[in-house]
Amino acid sequence: MTAAVSCVPTQTATDHVRVREAQAGDAAAWDAFVQNCPDATFLHRYAWKGIFERSFGHRMYYLCAEDERGAMIGVLPLGHVRSRMFGNALISVPFLVYGGAAANTDRARQALEAAAEELAVQMRVDYLELRNLRSTQPEWLKKDLYVTFRKEMDPDPEVNLTRIPRKQRAMVRKGIQAGLTSEIDQTIDRFYFAYSRSVRNLGTPVFSRRYFERIKQAFGDDCQILTITKDGRAVSSVMSFVFRDEILPYFGGGTGEARALKANDFMYWEVMRRSCEAGIRVFDYGRSKQGTGSYSFKKNWGFEPQPLPYQYRLVKAGELPDINPLNPKYRLFVQMWQRLPLWLANRLGPMISRNLG
Repeated sequence: MTAAVSCVPTQTATDHVRVREAQAGDAAAWDAFVQNCPDATFLHRYAWKGIFERSFGHRMYYLCAEDERGAMIGVLPLGHVRSRMFGNALISVPFLVYGGAAANTDRARQALEAAAEELAVQMRVDYLELRNLRSTQPEWLKKDLYVTFRKEMDPDPEVNLTRIPRKQRAMVRKGIQAGLTSEIDQTIDRFYFAYSRSVRNLGTPVFSRRYFERIKQAFGDDCQILTITKDGRAVSSVMSFVFRDEILPYFGGGTGEARALKANDFMYWEVMRRSCEAGIRVFDYGRSKQGTGSYSFKKNWGFEPQPLPYQYRLVKAGELPDINPLNPKYRLFVQMWQRLPLWLANRLGPMISRNLG
């Protein structure tokens, strides 16, 4: 398939764009472009390609657009996720909440999206999915399901605390009064301990421990793990990503006693407080499905939802995909998974989650 996307040219009299599949030697140029492109996110970084390929075995197509001088002017990371249970899709980016083309010009973006569409048709996938932050293809289908929550922080942590609505601020203070403390971890041990319990309780198959180890190893200090403890024992933990002047708390969870201690409320406040003191400007609470508990929790912090216009180009599929735990067809599976012993859920989970995309 590499040859099929190695050269998808788009030309005018004044502009020339060449799209090709990026190789390992392009990693530094790719990341330099992502760092400076306003449309790009942490989830566009090149290291994700190797993480996905080694952790899940999926074929990744990282497309880059170049101008007539060979300078990179756009990127589009794609992943091919295929399973009997959940279908056959080309996604930007699978397993992550943001994706789509990041480009300096509309011409480069259009060329990248055209190349992705051509690849999807040649591969005969069910559909192509672009997890955009903004709509770029008015004629493509969209799903009104997800929103994101982003907010600029004040440089003063105390100002940020007072800006949290009263009821939620009270939850944070209860965590403080419970004697909780926050610590930065350099390994994933305590994080995985808390996270795996949390997702099992939600009825969701967990990712493998090795997946998180690879993320931490690949991104170093840009991947921060904050763990909340009570009398020395871990009760909740979160893995966050730092990109430019933003922080994105991404994977998080707590043990059975976290709810009573308000440990998750305290945890996100500590991420906010520490980030603010480090000079980070934007707190990105990430994606939630509308109408869920996660959605309500983030609104309670005073964050306003911003629609995520995921866009779909159907190829073989006749309708939009609906792969999420709210789908009634998965309800029995969710209920069954919540009852599994933790050891069994952690053993079986990675074999299923690799296909969820």
